[in-house]
Amino acid sequence: MEGASQGFLRSEEVMRICVVITLSLKHVSALMIGSSPQALRRLMNEIGTVDAVGIEERVAKFQTRSIKKASKVQGLKMAASMIDLTTLEGKDTPGKVESLCRKAITPHEGLDCPQVAAVCVYPAMVKHAAKFLAGTSINIASVATAFPSGQAPLRTRLAEVKAAVRDGAHEIDMVINRGAFLSGEYGRVQDEIASVRDACGDSTLKVILEVSELETYDAIRAASFIAMQVLRPGDFIKTSTGKTSGNATLGNNQVMLEAIRDFYEETGTPIAMKPAGGIKTAKQALHFLVAVKETLGDEWLNNSRYRFGASSLLNDVLRQLEKQKTGAYQAPYTFSEASGAY
Repeated sequence: MEGASQGFLRSEEVMRICVVITLSLKHVSALMIGSSPQALRRLMNEIGTVDAVGIEERVAKFQTRSIKKASKVQGLKMAASMIDLTTLEGKDTPGKVESLCRKAITPHEGLDCPQVAAVCVYPAMVKHAAKFLAGTSINIASVATAFPSGQAPLRTRLAEVKAAVRDGAHEIDMVINRGAFLSGEYGRVQDEIASVRDACGDSTLKVILEVSELETYDAIRAASFIAMQVLRPGDFIKTSTGKTSGNATLGNNQVMLEAIRDFYEETGTPIAMKPAGGIKTAKQALHFLVAVKETLGDEWLNNSRYRFGASSLLNDVLRQLEKQKTGAYQAPYTFSEASGAY
């Protein structure tokens, strides 16, 4: 880990550093997360930097795990149950959302496949999803806070969250202010997350880091801790919007899983995880589940603590389940395409 910042320090700065060092991760607060490069350095000193080579070696091993027969079927069904079935397009209509909801309730007639965890839509579509999913156990998730850029006044972002919750959203997927994070305004980022959390009321909050814009594993780990310090048990950190060129990978997923593990070991607060964007095949999903099991254990292998943000993933899971059942692959058009968001 990097050492503390070099050079002569003012007495008040020395006192501040001493206070920070004595705090456990549970009590790290905005006192530490200031607006200077030194603040990030102090945060990384507290939480530890990322061994990028070690991460890549570990995730490479996850892809060598062989999952066969009954275990594969179990994994495929688990993956299906963890999907936030998603449509996030400018051309979304109530009719398209209805189709998505029907797919969520019954992924495929005649195939033993569980319902998905949630349907994820834009705030304007929440009321339609609420109507189509009434009487089911499927949650309604809504992106918010000026998704995907996050570039709107805070009051506007909070109003959007409150409107989505009022219309029936059980879960809110917010985006952090990456401009503030990359400018070193870590306290502002954390304060905004806390404000969105409060605006959610009883609804679950998922905090999207947009990992491709954070660029480094250390920045992803730092952003994960900044978010987790103000989240409630069962809230999520999430990789991506699915709207940038770089989305969820086993590498950035692993950095976030290890952050969750370390935070949980220090605080006892279980934070959930959602990789999103780019996970299109059942094989990929199984690799991600191996990572969860080997990093966080069986307690995270459920849709309260792990989700996939996806649309096309479900159909490939269905194809694989049909293959396990009949021994033959079905043509892609056998399974209805409900959306194509990411």
